[in-house]
Amino acid sequence: MAVLAVMIPLLMLGVLLALGRYEELLLPGDEADRYEPAVAPPTAASVATSPGPAGTPASSP
Repeated sequence: MAVLAVMIPLLMLGVLLALGRYEELLLPGDEADRYEPAVAPPTAASVATSPGPAGTPASSP
C-alpha cells in the first residue's frame, strides 16, 4: 500500500507533464504574434498618390 501511495502521485505528475507537452505541440504559440511582419503594408499616402494602372492611356488635350 505504501508503494501505491508513492506511485500514484508520480504517475499523475507524469501524465500532467505529458499533457503540457502535447498542448505545446498542438496549439500555436504566441511567439508568432510578437514579431513584426517582414514587409510593412503600404501607407495611405503612398496608395493615394500612386499613378493609375499600367497600360492606361493618357488623356488627349
